[in-house]
Amino acid sequence: MAWLCLFIAGLFEIGWAIGLKYTEGFTRPVPSLLTACSMIVSLALLGLALKTLPVGSAYAMWTGIGTATTARLVCIAVIVSGIAGLKFVG
Repeated sequence: MAWLCLFIAGLFEIGWAIGLKYTEGFTRPVPSLLTACSMIVSLALLGLALKTLPVGSAYAMWTGIGTATTARLVCIAVIVSGIAGLKFVG
């Protein structure tokens, strides 16, 4: 169960990492609220997972899930942009 909490916490970390861009310095209320909620849920689930998992392993997994998935989303966006660019130019 702790690993599931940790995985879901990692997914919420992705949400707040991406959401920070849309808050524009926390000046936009709705994106700021959603980002703050994602932060709270992510950290709460990480805290639950830390009750049974070692801190080093849990933190490494939590940041790894967020980093790897965010990087993949960026790569997918670059690929889609490239394909769209080829369609418009060619």
